[in-house]
Amino acid sequence: MQIEILTPEKKIYTGDVYGLQLPGVSGSFEVLDKHAPLVSALKSGVVKILLDNKGATKGYSITGGFIEVLQNKATVLLESASAI
Repeated sequence: MQIEILTPEKKIYTGDVYGLQLPGVSGSFEVLDKHAPLVSALKSGVVKILLDNKGATKGYSITGGFIEVLQNKATVLLESASAI
């Protein structure tokens, strides 16, 4: 699955990943390869990038934003993000 994570200032991350764990406004959720189309608002919390199916991850603390998933590509638009 291809992802792109953006803030108003810069591109935070782009590449192929196993999946994402995100803090949705109605609760946390996960997006994996070949996920159905989706648009969702995100609240403050942690976005965890699942780099592979062996447990390698990368995390970002966020203040809110949105995600769109379409045709096996996820675009995450964030107000702000910092690596953890």
